[in-house]
Amino acid sequence: MIKQIRVDQLKPGMYVHDLNCGWLDHPFLSNAFYVRDLATVDKIAEVGIRELYIDTVKGADVWAARSQREVNADLDQRLQEIARKPPEKPIATELTEESVRARRLHGEANKIVRHMMDDIRMGQQIQIDRIEPLVENMVDSIFRNQDALLPLARLKNHDDYTFEHSVSVCALLVAFGRGMKLSKEVIKEMALGGLLHDVGKARIPDEILNKPAKLTDDEYVRIQSHVAQGRLLLEQTPGIGEIARQVTSQHHERFDGSGYPDKLAGGGISLYGQMAAIVDVYDAISSERVYHKGMSPTQALKKLLEWSAHHFDPQLVQAFIRAIGIYPTGTLVQLDSKRMGVVVEQNEKSLLEPVVRIFYHAGQQHYIPPEIVDLAKVQDRIASFENYEKWKIDPYHWLPA
Repeated sequence: MIKQIRVDQLKPGMYVHDLNCGWLDHPFLSNAFYVRDLATVDKIAEVGIRELYIDTVKGADVWAARSQREVNADLDQRLQEIARKPPEKPIATELTEESVRARRLHGEANKIVRHMMDDIRMGQQIQIDRIEPLVENMVDSIFRNQDALLPLARLKNHDDYTFEHSVSVCALLVAFGRGMKLSKEVIKEMALGGLLHDVGKARIPDEILNKPAKLTDDEYVRIQSHVAQGRLLLEQTPGIGEIARQVTSQHHERFDGSGYPDKLAGGGISLYGQMAAIVDVYDAISSERVYHKGMSPTQALKKLLEWSAHHFDPQLVQAFIRAIGIYPTGTLVQLDSKRMGVVVEQNEKSLLEPVVRIFYHAGQQHYIPPEIVDLAKVQDRIASFENYEKWKIDPYHWLPA
């Protein structure tokens, strides 16, 4: 049986089924392994892990621990409770109208960030006058209709992850800030920080950033140094405000003080740093990488909810979930009717009943004529979230054109 335990309950002789954290948040070769000694236990605790999952068939048991099924049932119930509070995201522009602009903007954003990272590698300074207009356009697009740009930001190429992740974090921070009703000027500063939050990775060799095997201890430290490198780069760049600096320098800090580089905790982390940490983790664990398989967006939200017991402010996590939806735009879902489709728009009155573009029948395993279905107006309901790769479906093809 798979059970969730506290790290202080971990003992040699147990089998770790899942370290319950992101790939780059630990230095081990795998998320699953047999614990042979106390040194391994200590190392797990040192990297800030608070709860993890063990396999009681492969190793020792903790009899009073909750099963993974019980934990998941509790998280599902909490997601449902969050979803019952209606979102407040007035739409200014129709989705089809904004989608054309969003596709063009997304392509432009990826190119600009790629060139910026290349410039930094060549020793050049960040050209802030090229970045700021892009940020303003992204903010305006998401304020008009966030369901156009956000799903595009989820689509990434393995080889281009570093800069595509930056574009995604920028877009998600705008939606998060909008949901929190922050001022547009503050959101622009936060979005700039999101676009620049990983600039320090330009100083890390690609062979370390994209290494598909276990990182050495030195490589692990080198990866973590990207935060300090990024902070230094922004200090050398005129025109960068304090909010953007906080996003860049605090996106790996954790609410319980287990993060890096400064081990800040609670209120010692700015609001913008805390929001960036949530967004950064969400996008990282829901993205496909060379060295790990991405979770579905809904699974990633459940992980954030679980980790909010220690690593994140629970109220901020709930605000983020309401901002992007229980089934974020771009999520592949299966309905009770066995029909499948992609979530193309959030419903203003219910996060549990988004608008879905139906195009496949899972029971009969064939494509069907595409149809836009507003789940708030029909009896059909979402039964499960699905994986694009499993069904060999191209997500880009089915998003709004």
